Amino acid sequence: MKLLTHPAVTALGVAYLCLIGLTAPLISPTHALIYHLNGSPFAMFVPVILQFLLLWFLLTGLFTITAQRSRMRVVLWSAILFFGPWILFKNYGKLMGTTVPHGLNLFVFVLSLAGFVIFQLRWRPAFHSSFDRLHGFLAVVLGFTSLGGLLVLGQLLWCNWQARFLNDPLPLHQRNLTGTIARPRVIWILMDELSYQQVYEHRFPGLNLFAFDQLASNSSVFTRVVPAGNMTEMVIPSLMTGSPVDYLRSSPDGREQTLHNPLTGTSHIFDPHQTVFQDALQAGYSTAVVGWYNPYCRILHDVLDRCFWTNHVPLSAGISDHQSVAVNLLAPLVRLASTLPIFFLPRHVTNPHDLLEIRNRIVDFETLSNNADQLIADPSADFLYLHMPIPHPPGIYDRHHMGFSIGHSSYIDNLALADQFIAHIRRTLEQQGQWDPSAIIIMGDHSWRTSLVWASSDLWTAEDQAASHDGQFDDRPAYIVKMPYQQTPARIDSRFAAIRTRALLDGIIDGRLKTADDLAAWAAQQP
Repeated sequence: MKLLTHPAVTALGVAYLCLIGLTAPLISPTHALIYHLNGSPFAMFVPVILQFLLLWFLLTGLFTITAQRSRMRVVLWSAILFFGPWILFKNYGKLMGTTVPHGLNLFVFVLSLAGFVIFQLRWRPAFHSSFDRLHGFLAVVLGFTSLGGLLVLGQLLWCNWQARFLNDPLPLHQRNLTGTIARPRVIWILMDELSYQQVYEHRFPGLNLFAFDQLASNSSVFTRVVPAGNMTEMVIPSLMTGSPVDYLRSSPDGREQTLHNPLTGTSHIFDPHQTVFQDALQAGYSTAVVGWYNPYCRILHDVLDRCFWTNHVPLSAGISDHQSVAVNLLAPLVRLASTLPIFFLPRHVTNPHDLLEIRNRIVDFETLSNNADQLIADPSADFLYLHMPIPHPPGIYDRHHMGFSIGHSSYIDNLALADQFIAHIRRTLEQQGQWDPSAIIIMGDHSWRTSLVWASSDLWTAEDQAASHDGQFDDRPAYIVKMPYQQTPARIDSRFAAIRTRALLDGIIDGRLKTADDLAAWAAQQP
């Protein structure tokens, strides 16, 4: 029992509880964070490990010093007693992947602070015996909790070692240029969270989407698309393989992904050779990807001739895989300082983590756009897939000033940016004479997840509320297909499962689908 209540053991238990929200994503059994890291795992793991050790040693010193000083011991242990629920409340939100509203978080903190202050003011020496019994019980509980702390430290070290080669360059497929085959160029553009309802059906008043309207005038617009899911990480492999996915997990080194098929009830390793990119290679196409979020160059390198991907991943403390170890080590202090003058944060941004995410999203969009330009301008990239991080919230654009924004933007603003992007792609292709002969597929991976995700977020705006009709969720993603040389508009009103996207692309690259009429007839036959 003495070992369980040793200051170092107690300190380890407290450190573990304080940092569980920071450490849990790094050691999750699904390894989701590691899988999506685009930068250095070392830059994220090492600062967290050092912060854990530093907090442990600091608390050990405090518990040792206060052990023989009764009044100081009361202050320290009452702080643990009153602020513990607030810490656990914050960590619970992080562990469950939910956003704790800033107002609620502040309310719990104020309650904890008030309880702590009142307890100090009302303290009497007569309370010592009762407090010592409570202190002894808490010490034993924290002693057992410290076992979790040891396990977490071991897991952090092991996961960091496993992921040490995570983003080392992998060899890409080398196209065999043995001959020229007449075929349409295929450009598949996936825009994250693009809603059919918001683009074409119930557009927000005053929102002009000229590029989407122009696109609809010579394309086939699907009006009843059934999404392959509502989470990007599961939708993307479903679209690429044509098989549904309802659960996935990555290997600790981030190189393999295990997918679960809900129809068969079986799990299997993701195989790039069982995707639409392998189909394109077999048809003589050159495959190229510019993508966000998913590690395309890691999981598809065998079937891609060219590839670029990016994804800035911040932890809740402001730690990022694209920052140095030194910057990440100081990030929690910087974040704490930034929360004090909360009124200096941009309008609609009450959380410094949200501000970092907005800035990262702008960087991702600009980087992806530049790389997309290079491949769009190169006709030899004749099977091209672009995955763009818009109009996915948070808002990063101000449609009124036509520039990026970090403080007062909405999903509607991001839609305007998506329209600007489509207009830019079209102008580039038209200047090269590539627009008419190309097959262009523009779709959302899923719709705008209003009540599912964003309505409870601090980033939800009054404009979002109005545009979504008070948070109503419409699950239809936008889905537009321009066939080669298509000049007239068409609507496909039959139910269409987005998981048939691989089959649709296969029909185009193997020549079975050549016109809008072919597409309509084929879509009508789909299950």
